Amino acid sequence: MNTSSAINIETSPEVWGIASAIDIYGCDPKKIRDANLIKQFVVQLCDLIEMKRFGETQVVHFGEDEKVAGFSMVQLIETSLISAHFANKTNATYLDVFSCKPYDPETVRKFSQDYFGGSLSRLNVTYRQ
Repeated sequence: MNTSSAINIETSPEVWGIASAIDIYGCDPKKIRDANLIKQFVVQLCDLIEMKRFGETQVVHFGEDEKVAGFSMVQLIETSLISAHFANKTNATYLDVFSCKPYDPETVRKFSQDYFGGSLSRLNVTYRQ
């Protein structure tokens, strides 16, 4: 996990937002291959981190190459966006959350890993300026 606890987005004027990249491995194949479960995940995640969804969650399956085939998801939020790709071949989830409103990246990591039944996850956090 690459984070900098010395920066507080609420009190640091040079920080504009938080971008979290979360890679989750060993996910439940049934969950990452179900568009409705992915949409439910987005609703629950937004409620958990208190982000207001803007418009409908888009979930599209594509990928001619088996290496990258799977669902991709995009959800606009009032303070930026949440996106993910779900790789069928490796049963991995690649989730990105970007917001100028503060949230706890570790909360997102844990909730997402639990939701998708992952066995391992990695979190990288960037404070955007």
